[in-house]
Amino acid sequence: MDNIQILKRWRLILGAEAEQKLGSMGCGGLSEEELLMDSALSQIYGAGSFGGKSGGRGPSSPMLTKWLGDLRTLFSPMEIKVIQKDAIERKGLKQLLLEPEMLSGLEPDVSTASLLLMLKDQIPEKSKENARAYIAKIVEDINRRIADDLRRSVTAALNRREHSPIPSSAALDYKMTIRRNLKNYDAQRGVLLPEKFYFFDRASRSASRTVILDIDQSGSMGESAIYSSIMGCILASIRSVRTHIVAFDTEVHDLTELCSDPVDLLYGIQLGGGTDINNSVAYCQELVTEPEKTTMFIVTDLYEGGNRAQLIRRLEELKASGVNVIILLAISDSGKPCFESGLAEKAAGLEIPCFACPPEKLPELLEAALKKRSLKTFEKAAYDNK
Repeated sequence: MDNIQILKRWRLILGAEAEQKLGSMGCGGLSEEELLMDSALSQIYGAGSFGGKSGGRGPSSPMLTKWLGDLRTLFSPMEIKVIQKDAIERKGLKQLLLEPEMLSGLEPDVSTASLLLMLKDQIPEKSKENARAYIAKIVEDINRRIADDLRRSVTAALNRREHSPIPSSAALDYKMTIRRNLKNYDAQRGVLLPEKFYFFDRASRSASRTVILDIDQSGSMGESAIYSSIMGCILASIRSVRTHIVAFDTEVHDLTELCSDPVDLLYGIQLGGGTDINNSVAYCQELVTEPEKTTMFIVTDLYEGGNRAQLIRRLEELKASGVNVIILLAISDSGKPCFESGLAEKAAGLEIPCFACPPEKLPELLEAALKKRSLKTFEKAAYDNK
C-alpha cells in the first residue's frame, strides 16, 4: 500500500475534520467510492450522525436501513460486523435488539421490520423469538390490509373468463346466464326462463395464470421487499395462480418453496449487498412456460451493478414473447422513491410500465395487470407524487 492510500485511510478514519491537514501531506481528494465510504462512516462516527447527538431517541429507520445496505457494498464482512456493532452500541439500537420486552411493545412498523431483517444475524439468541414475533405482527398487519382485496382482485381478473360444466349455485355466473337467455324472457309473466346456466370454474385444480415476483434485496428496498414477499405468499395461496418468488442481490435466491409461511420467507430475504438485476431476470426467463399467461413484477430501484445492456435485451425479449413485464420502483408508504432514471427511461421505451405503488393500491394494480389493462393511471399517480 503506497503513502497516498495510507493517508486516505487515515482520512476515512479521522473524518472530514482531518481533510485539510492530510491534504497538506499529499492525501489528495477521495474517489466517488471513498466518498460513499466516508458518508457511511460519518453516519455512525460523526457528530451529526443519524439523529445527531441525541442518539437515545433512535435514528430514522428508513435512513438507517439504507445506510446498513450501503455498508454491505462498501466494506468487507469483517469490517461490517465492527461497524454494525458500533451502530447498535452508539445509536440507541442496543436496547431494541437485545431486550426482548422492547420488541414486544413496539407497534408494527415496516421500516423497523426491514431493519430487523437486515440485522437478524446480529440479534442474540434470547431476542430471536421476539424478533420473529414482531415480524409475524407485520405480516398479520399487512395481510389484514390487503389480503382479502388481493384475492378478490384475482377472482375478478380470472374467474370471469373461466367457466365450468359442473353446476354450483355458489359459482353461478348471473350476468352471462341472463345475457345469454334474454331471448327466453316471458314478457307476459315478467320472468326469464333460462335454457342454460353458466358457472364459474372455481374448482379447477390447474393454475390458469403465472405471476413471477423478482425482488431486489438491496438495503434501500427493505420495505418493498417485505410488501412484495407477503403479496407473493397471498398469491401462492390462490390455486388459480402459479406464483414464483425470486429474491436477488448479486446472487439469485428462489424462495418459492417458503410461500406457505410468510415469516419464513421474509427470514429468507437477505437485505443488503450488491445488485445484479440482469442475473435475476435471466433466471426468471427460465420460469416462463406460457408467456401470454405470465405477469412478471420486477421490484427494484434499477441501480444495476450487472450488465445493463444485456438486461435491456432480456427485458425486450420478455416483452416480445408476450410476458406482461412491470417494474415497481418501490412498494412503500414512504413517498417518492429514489431510482436510476436512465434505466427507467430505457425500460419505458420498451413500453414496460415503470412506477412506484403504495401498498393499498396493490390489489387494483394486480387486477389491471392480470387483465392486461393499461397501467397509465398508476404511472400518472407516481409521476404526480414526484
